Amino acid sequence: MEKVDYTDTFIRIAPDSNAGTGRVPAERGGRPTVASAMYHRLADHPYEYRSSDVIFDVWADRQEIEPEARSEARAKFYATSRACLRSSDLPKRYGWGIHADSAGYLAIYSVDSDEYADLAAGTAPDGTSVTVRPAMRTRR
Repeated sequence: MEKVDYTDTFIRIAPDSNAGTGRVPAERGGRPTVASAMYHRLADHPYEYRSSDVIFDVWADRQEIEPEARSEARAKFYATSRACLRSSDLPKRYGWGIHADSAGYLAIYSVDSDEYADLAAGTAPDGTSVTVRPAMRTRR
């Protein structure tokens, strides 16, 4: 696992977020934004990807890196420090909490859902406990 991966952790929305519900990030100019690409990957495939997969795959897609070159590109990509999903716009602007299960696989939950409330209180959908961490603030 890369240094950006979490286990048994819930990333709640940022303290300075004014999101009252989870909103789907819009594309820009007919192309997915980083936030919309992350959203669709996680919403369409809950608990199938780790943070390191999502962060790298979205970057590689935007850079148009061919599948056969991704293994080498991933090694180079993670050779330097990378921001984790606490800095993602999903929990900062769009109202999505991110849950990493015990194996590090992710799912997102809207801030106005019962599942979000349980996770923010420290209880995962399977009843186990999770560490709750806030997303990074948008403003200093």
